[in-house]
Amino acid sequence: MSINEIQDEIILEFSAFDDWMDKYAYLIELGNGMQEMQKDYKIDKNLIDGCQSKVWFNAELVDGKILFTADSDAIITKGIASLLKRILSGQTPEDILNAELYFIEKTGLQQHLSPTRSNGLMSMVKQLKLYALAYKSISK
Repeated sequence: MSINEIQDEIILEFSAFDDWMDKYAYLIELGNGMQEMQKDYKIDKNLIDGCQSKVWFNAELVDGKILFTADSDAIITKGIASLLKRILSGQTPEDILNAELYFIEKTGLQQHLSPTRSNGLMSMVKQLKLYALAYKSISK
């Protein structure tokens, strides 16, 4: 499935909820449903700079596609990380670098997250694109 197809699915899922309390509850549900990251990956090297809570992302290149694992010690942030993982994991470095993550605006996340969570989200996106850039340069 393409990055845009997955984003469109997420936008549709969020549109099923009328108010933001329900959308936050959905983010919490997504976070709770995410597979726990192995302790070996919860290291400083995988921490996302710029997040108020602890957020870890690990990336591995397998058969030309990047596979992400993620975790956070904050439940809403973990839900946001699960969305990014769902959209970008299993995609090529090139596709990740070229992706416009429009779901952030279309779901209303951009407007309804606190400034610190919004900054954290942007830091996560930046780091995932940096992983893609690194893997693109070594896979040539």
